[in-house]
Amino acid sequence: MKQLLVRAEKVSSYGDPLLEEKIFSLLETLGASRLSGERVLLKPNWVSFRQAELSCTHPAVLQAVCKALVEAGARVSVGDSPAFGSTAQVARASRAQEALRSLPVRIVKFTAGPTERLPCGVKVRLAKEAVEADVIVNVPRFKAHCQLLLTLAVKNFFGCVVGLQKPLLHAKIGHEGDLFPQMLLEVAQSFPRRINLLDAVVAMEGWGPTGGRPRSLGLLLGAEDPVALDTAVYAALGLRPEEVPLWRVAQRAGLPGAFPQNVRAEGLPDLRGFALPETLTPITFNPLRLLKGLLKRLRDRLFR
Repeated sequence: MKQLLVRAEKVSSYGDPLLEEKIFSLLETLGASRLSGERVLLKPNWVSFRQAELSCTHPAVLQAVCKALVEAGARVSVGDSPAFGSTAQVARASRAQEALRSLPVRIVKFTAGPTERLPCGVKVRLAKEAVEADVIVNVPRFKAHCQLLLTLAVKNFFGCVVGLQKPLLHAKIGHEGDLFPQMLLEVAQSFPRRINLLDAVVAMEGWGPTGGRPRSLGLLLGAEDPVALDTAVYAALGLRPEEVPLWRVAQRAGLPGAFPQNVRAEGLPDLRGFALPETLTPITFNPLRLLKGLLKRLRDRLFR
């Protein structure tokens, strides 16, 4: 089979004068210039207003991606379903709202769309805005993850599952072997037209996805296939499939992008030495933790 391309571009920082040019070049490679008239949902990683400058996709990256899409003639909306806080709160805290103010794009609050029964048997309710988009431009941030080891392109699609259903899924299926990562993989596969651009200019290592520390990598990565993008990163980190839940289930499913021999990574350096969690915490939420989480979400929405 033809190898799946994952392309990396180097930048010095978010203030690099070449940042916008490099993002435009990556998006051009991925076909973003052919989106005239298309409804495009830009899906950032807006996980929380806590440590938003590091836990969320950087506003300079989002601004450059939006500019490229608008210039291509796309009709652009930007949205996510944060784990903590509302979309508006996290957009403000991460400075995305300010960065996008001058552009003809809409920041949207996700609303409940159809309920989908995934091949693994799990039912999920996807955001109407994601289901109705012609193309999803997925712009995650490179981060360590305390439950899944890493959160990259595939995991970022979980934000297309609306609201409180996400912690409920943790509680309901998090203890059932690999069912939770299988569900994540199948959510990502639900959207046939995807462009993926990974913000790895400054990554989060250690105890992510919100409590880690910054690690400058100076990279932007682009790919059509989110599984291939993640696989290229896993290989650059020197990991094995059995160490990474999402990689393990992707290989078990036989997805071509899950096998390094099917992936051509251009410009991606060796990333070994990046600090990841030494042990993973359980994916499932016990009833007390779930209740505390739900109360926190309610408090965040009411008082921020």
